[in-house]
Amino acid sequence: MSALFNFQSLLLVLLLLICTCTYVRATFPTLVDRNKTGLLGCFYKCARIGERLSPYVALASVVMAGTIVWK
Repeated sequence: MSALFNFQSLLLVLLLLICTCTYVRATFPTLVDRNKTGLLGCFYKCARIGERLSPYVALASVVMAGTIVWK
């Protein structure tokens, strides 16, 4: 089933996108910072969410991992 039709899979994809964008921005800041608008601006916004809300993103990742393991 596609991640668009399963809410848990959609949340998992969003969490992975946020974590990946935050990691890429920490490793290569110019790669993400040069695209602040447009379609690629989504990656910049995900990186900013990951930086500013990192404790909540980490907690959501742990909870998501727990739900997947005990499913």
